[in-house]
Amino acid sequence: MTRLKFCFPTTFYPPYSFGGDAIAVQRLAEELTRRGHSVTVIHDLDAFAAVAGERAPEPNAVHSNVEVITLHSRLGRLSPLIAHQTGRPTIHRSSIREFLRKHAFDVVNFHNASLIGGPGIFRLAAPAKTVYSAHEHWLICPTHVLFRHRREACPERQCLRCQIRYRRPPQLWRYGAGFQEALDSVDLFIAMSEFSRLKHAEFGFRHEMKVLPPFVAAPPPSDGGVSPHTRPYFFFAGRLEEIKGLQTVIPRLGAIPNVDLLVAGEGSYRKELERIATPQVKFLGRVSSPQLAPYFRHALATIVPSVTYETFGLTLIESFAFGTPVIARRIGPFPEIVGACDGGVLFSTDEELDRALRELAFDADLRARLGQNAERGHRLLWSEETVVTRYLDLIEQTGKRRV
Repeated sequence: MTRLKFCFPTTFYPPYSFGGDAIAVQRLAEELTRRGHSVTVIHDLDAFAAVAGERAPEPNAVHSNVEVITLHSRLGRLSPLIAHQTGRPTIHRSSIREFLRKHAFDVVNFHNASLIGGPGIFRLAAPAKTVYSAHEHWLICPTHVLFRHRREACPERQCLRCQIRYRRPPQLWRYGAGFQEALDSVDLFIAMSEFSRLKHAEFGFRHEMKVLPPFVAAPPPSDGGVSPHTRPYFFFAGRLEEIKGLQTVIPRLGAIPNVDLLVAGEGSYRKELERIATPQVKFLGRVSSPQLAPYFRHALATIVPSVTYETFGLTLIESFAFGTPVIARRIGPFPEIVGACDGGVLFSTDEELDRALRELAFDADLRARLGQNAERGHRLLWSEETVVTRYLDLIEQTGKRRV
């Protein structure tokens, strides 16, 4: 395939990011450069500061072969707020437009576009081939997470009331013709899972979506290293927010003595989780991706208890890459992912969770069988070779909508 010039406009990019979507973008950018393509990332530092609730740091990250353009305005947090309310890259529009035109990119792949000026920013990509990757449910949900009124996985739209519940100003542009016109300028929409594709359609998204999951590179072979924890443990890695469901797991640990739960991550819900935690729960704080490896490798299982609809479940395939099975809630794309390789156990009720915890804690043969399935599934379905090859095929096969 001809070497291509990619541009990845996105709100967050490591280290100025929070969740797995930014990590997935970074991995894709670096893998494309490894294959000889060029990639430029555009991200917004003011948006990171606004969400983190702190002053924007000075950009000083090193990004290997990926060119990274950091947007920053004298308006500070007001800049992403204006983008959020207008649905346009109001403050940075001229500079982004001129940058895209000057560099004549072959492909402009938008990722998390919420605070960088989506959907209006989509129109600036012409004449490049335009792609949107739906790492979140932003296209159909103003709060991105389909967790209605902070109480339940969203069964139907009540968007205005829900935004008020989340203390977010309504986005009136979602109800105008301009939203659909901006979407019409996109040549290819990518969903992270079949579940997410169907959920977009259910909530009224009328454009075709191709399904392409994120990927995780295979870790180096195990050297038989020492476990990072002295006792057997389950592992959780992710943002500490209510929607991640960890509060539903902690009360169930008491029935399994001598087994701990290690928790890697930070978030606004940490204090509440610490309040209900037992001595079996150990909070590790923020752990970098390379440092997560031994925790995944030596865990009895990785627990993924989210209570709302995610677009994928990056933690599942990260665990699979190490041959570690998962215990995941039967919701959203998790049954799709676990069922594709039989690499874990699903639960819906507390009783099913109790049974899964006991089985994975005490049945070594079951752990080994599920772990082998998980590792094989990762190699066949979610490796960089499989996913990035498919990504480039989709780019090549996609025709342009514009004349």
